[in-house]
Amino acid sequence: MQLIDTHAHLFDKAFDEDRDSVLQRAAEASISRIMLPAIDSSSHGRLIALGQAHPAHCLPMMGLHPTSVNEIVEAGGSAQLQLELERVEFMLKNPPVKRFYAVGEVGLDLYWSTVYAAEQVEAFRFQIELALAHDLPLAIHTRNAWPEMLEVLASYRGRGLRGVMHAFSGTLEDFRRLRTYGDFLFGIGGVVTYKKSTLAELLPHFSPDDLVLETDAPYLTPVPMRGRRNESSYLTYICKTVADLYGLTPEEIAERTTANACRIFGIDNEVVMTKAMTCNL
Repeated sequence: MQLIDTHAHLFDKAFDEDRDSVLQRAAEASISRIMLPAIDSSSHGRLIALGQAHPAHCLPMMGLHPTSVNEIVEAGGSAQLQLELERVEFMLKNPPVKRFYAVGEVGLDLYWSTVYAAEQVEAFRFQIELALAHDLPLAIHTRNAWPEMLEVLASYRGRGLRGVMHAFSGTLEDFRRLRTYGDFLFGIGGVVTYKKSTLAELLPHFSPDDLVLETDAPYLTPVPMRGRRNESSYLTYICKTVADLYGLTPEEIAERTTANACRIFGIDNEVVMTKAMTCNL
């Protein structure tokens, strides 16, 4: 069995003391690839260093997180935001790694504040255009902003938009609408293992071919590890829960979600399988 963690912040300072051990545990758990979403320029160096150190297994994205938009505009105004977006554009045109596998983590987050909603939409649209220009998928974050998110994505219908709805928290109607806007997969993480999660009721309306698996490490740790720092090796618990919901084996869910991730991110599935057998991060 092999798995791809499609969203993990292993360059985060939370892993500074034992990052090599975290990567080794991921390898031992048959996590053959770990996708690394960018946050903002304050952590680009760490992201790139990890991608350069483990180019076969740690696959970086490039983008500006919506909560970082709030912080940047608060500190430096619209001019500083434009500079940050230009850094993303420059990185995508001049990658210091083999390549970036997506434009992400991008999107809308109105949970903490709605003051800079317009700036978040502006930054999101800018990065959607970058994804289309570079023929890359998007890794999309949405929190307390589903109506706004759907309105933005609807305007790109028919333009070949594709990507992953990270930590999907929408409704069945949101899912159905998104499928008409582009080629979207839906990221399922530790929340699916929580007792109060609505995903258990929602997932039977999806096909496993609609899904990718993710940890969002170091956040959203799955049961039975909840309360600890999350890490990529815990993806196996998420896989097991999803398999139980579908009445399938973990191996079947792993095979299908890995194939989905390979397709959306442009990873050669055959190469992934070969690497997984000799994975030594």
